[in-house]
Parts: sequence; C-alpha cells; structure tokens
Amino acid sequence: MRKLNITELHRLSAEEFKTVEKLPLVVVLDNVRSLHNIGSVFRTSDAFRVECIYLCGITATPPHPEMHKTALGAEFTVDWKYVNNTVEAVDNLRSEGYTVYSVEQVEGSTLLQDLQLEAGKKYAVVLGNEVKGVQQEVVDHSDGCIEIPQFGTKHSLNVSVTAGIVIWDLFGKLHR
Repeated sequence: MRKLNITELHRLSAEEFKTVEKLPLVVVLDNVRSLHNIGSVFRTSDAFRVECIYLCGITATPPHPEMHKTALGAEFTVDWKYVNNTVEAVDNLRSEGYTVYSVEQVEGSTLLQDLQLEAGKKYAVVLGNEVKGVQQEVVDHSDGCIEIPQFGTKHSLNVSVTAGIVIWDLFGKLHR
C-alpha cells in the first residue's frame, strides 16, 4: 500500500465547497467553551458537507487563531451563524422545518444506531457544553434526544468526538 499524495485526494476547493449540495444537517453548539473543540466540529462538518453550524451562547466565533489550529480553514468553508440563545436557535430551526435532536443522556432517548431518518427531511443536532452537556431547556424544546451507547466506566465523550460519531452516522443515514 502507498499513501496518496494531496493531488490524488481530489479535494474540493473552498469555492467549489460553497457551491456543492450539502447534507441537510445543521450542527448546533450549545455553550461549547473550547476553541479546539469548536475547530474540530468545523473540520468534521467540512468533511461531511454539513449545511451550517450554529454557534450559541458562550461558543466562540471565527476567526480565532486557536480555533484555526484544529479547523485548518474549515471555519471559512462551512457556513455558520451566531445565535445568543440556544433555545431560540432550536425554535427557529423547528419553525423552518428541521427536526431537532439534542445529543444527551435522557429518559426515553433514542440510541444512535436505532435512529431512523427520512429522506428529504432536514435535521439539526445540538451538542452541549463540555461539563454540563445540553441545557435542560434546550432538551425540552428539541424533538427528541439521541444517545451514543457507551460500555466502559465513563459515561461521557468529548464534544468533538461526539460530533464526529453523530455526524458520520447521520451522513450514512442521509447520504444513501
């Protein structure tokens, strides 16, 4: 096996990325405090052509050098918007026809592998603060909650890891 060089990867240019069809998915960051986590979510969102990222509450916005360290320019390709209040962002998305899921451990959550999505529908996922998770009020305004099953001694994952798992799974379900 031989590693591919950069030209063999056939990556889109930033200009091409802006014009191609996007996954009907919005990622909402609810008070995510780490610039590295935010940058990582941008980079993963670029990889899977996520439609937009909503940066809410204390979540920082581009441009920022610390965010750029992990985003590697994805903060310039993926569309984003800042909304001060996450509940307002969720309510607006729902009024625009999105089905909104918070990624959180709650009573009655749907395990990620059991989540059924409908072709042609638009979805949004809310990812929470590194310590407190998704705010209860945001959970209350969501259409449902997705939970990633975990089998070790820890019952939480880093928000950027969670984003990668969830975005990859939803990409597979929506990109058939």
